[in-house]
Amino acid sequence: MTSPSIIEIEDVHAFYGTSHVLRGITLAVQHGEAVGLVGRNGMGKTTTLRVLLGLLPARSGKLRVQGRIMTGSATHRIANEGIAMVPEGRGIFPNLTVRENLVMAARAGRAGKVLWTLERIFETFPRLAERRDNMGSQLSGGEQQMLAIGRALMTNPDLLILDEATEGLAPLLRRDIWAVIRRIKASGVAALIVDRDIRALADCADRCLVISKGRIVHSATAEEFAVDRAALIKHLAI
Repeated sequence: MTSPSIIEIEDVHAFYGTSHVLRGITLAVQHGEAVGLVGRNGMGKTTTLRVLLGLLPARSGKLRVQGRIMTGSATHRIANEGIAMVPEGRGIFPNLTVRENLVMAARAGRAGKVLWTLERIFETFPRLAERRDNMGSQLSGGEQQMLAIGRALMTNPDLLILDEATEGLAPLLRRDIWAVIRRIKASGVAALIVDRDIRALADCADRCLVISKGRIVHSATAEEFAVDRAALIKHLAI
């Protein structure tokens, strides 16, 4: 018997006021897979993430989490089903130390799973270990991004959602973040990744989806997507 998707939306329509942003979008993330979601600005990427997390209610369509219909559920109930997010802008607590930022998020995952501990986070992010007593406000942008990822992992999720995790970082720091994302995937945590670095995303993900005007208009394996120049030009103007 095939296990259900970790998270899935089916034929979802969503609005901001009278603005119809998502127009029948359908996507799913399976256990252990990494999915890239790409598209030009204003096409619905962040809105899709907000619907998945219950931050924006769907006007119609279905949201399923771990095989259960959770359309209209509160965000904390969706998070309790093993979903964690690294938001654009990081959202760390500047007046807490690195260690405090991590410990305040710590909890067991579904069925009591505890794979990500403070020690494992510090092993994965040596820079955070070196700065464990520094305040969040004292970290560089790249270190803050590492902290945001580490904090999400401390919830021991089944699925990690990353919204523009490498945005604004220097090339070497972007490389470090992608290396960590690959390690996270290898650990068995699924990922849904929104990022503008198409090449790096295709190198990390199993599948890539292109969203345009609130719909998924192209889906391919990462290998197919990386070499499909026609699709990149048509949908992303690359």
